[in-house]
Amino acid sequence: MCEAFALQRRPIAIAFRDSAPAGIAKFSGTEPSGCSFWRIAAQGRTFYTVPGDHYNCAIGSYTHNIPLPEERASEHDQTLSFMTGVHYLKMEEVPRFPRLPKTPGVVIYAPLGDTPVDPDVALFIGRPARISLLLEAAARAGTSAQTPFLGRPTCMALPAVLTQGVAISSACIGNRVYTDLGEDELYVAIRGDELARIADEAQTIATANLKLADYHRGRRRDLASE
Repeated sequence: MCEAFALQRRPIAIAFRDSAPAGIAKFSGTEPSGCSFWRIAAQGRTFYTVPGDHYNCAIGSYTHNIPLPEERASEHDQTLSFMTGVHYLKMEEVPRFPRLPKTPGVVIYAPLGDTPVDPDVALFIGRPARISLLLEAAARAGTSAQTPFLGRPTCMALPAVLTQGVAISSACIGNRVYTDLGEDELYVAIRGDELARIADEAQTIATANLKLADYHRGRRRDLASE
């Protein structure tokens, strides 16, 4: 799909498991957020995290259904207090954020082309014109986004896609800082079991768009009078 749609960034695979499969390295170090691991996987690394690796982001821990330990539990309320205090969100929005149905034992991250396990979510990054082709392929495959663009927090796209099949996220400011996402880029998340059907339609949609571009250029040339 990357070649057919000329995506410049590597898509990543994310899998939620009870335990780590053999042969996958555990992440070592610290990161400020769960979505920071997306950046690392897109750079080519395959690894897994445990719940404690996600504690630094209270909101990400919430969407991943990872309870903070007792000594850090207050960070959730502190983070929400700060975000509501600067008028970034309203407290009543929080219960509507999608969450994983259960706490994962591990989260496995990898470049999509190198993933050692079947992904629960495939995450694509690109500019709107490129991402629109991916969405057209999903629609042709019979899977399309059932919700409007998701915004803050970006990480809620992962649990959302497990029930939606396809989810689109315009990303939040934290994610853009932690992942180096460009101002002209956004995300499409695809549930793992939908991926093959959508990939089968990729070249068909890419070719159709090339033909339609020529068709519409001709119409503009022939019919625009201003």
